[in-house]
Amino acid sequence: MTWTAPQITRRDMPAAAGEREMLQGWLDWHRDTLLAKCTGLTPEQLVEASAPPSTLTLLGLVRHLALVERSWFRERFAGEEIEDLYDLDRNIDADFDDADPAGARTDLATLRAEIEAADAAVKGRGLDETFVHERTGKELNLRWIYVHMIEEYARHNGHADLLRERIDGATGD
Repeated sequence: MTWTAPQITRRDMPAAAGEREMLQGWLDWHRDTLLAKCTGLTPEQLVEASAPPSTLTLLGLVRHLALVERSWFRERFAGEEIEDLYDLDRNIDADFDDADPAGARTDLATLRAEIEAADAAVKGRGLDETFVHERTGKELNLRWIYVHMIEEYARHNGHADLLRERIDGATGD
């Protein structure tokens, strides 16, 4: 039997909640949405560049979001010194370009693991806690990361909508 991306139960969108719960709720909803766009697809479908001339794929998006989860929450905010997920020195777009059907199961598991690790890295931390961005020198806070990550997922989930529809006609939230 051919492996397909597993089903995910997407969490509900947040309603009336405090600021931290609202930010976490929307981020979780968008995280789940990306994984839901992959549900039921084979590894070959996950690496299909279905909207030419773009080379963007669903698995490339999964790999990219694993990278940004790791870099924003764990490396930049929490200061963890961890290895890169991909060889970005060889290819700055390795997260997108090196998606391979043979690694699809691992890449989806990596995103899930990075989400858990990101959440653990900021558990109990305040939204007003700051860090200095290594490239810009700007002081940013955890709230900024949450808003940025919601924007990042929302933008890429729009790409995922189009890619999935072009692969098999599936549409929806």
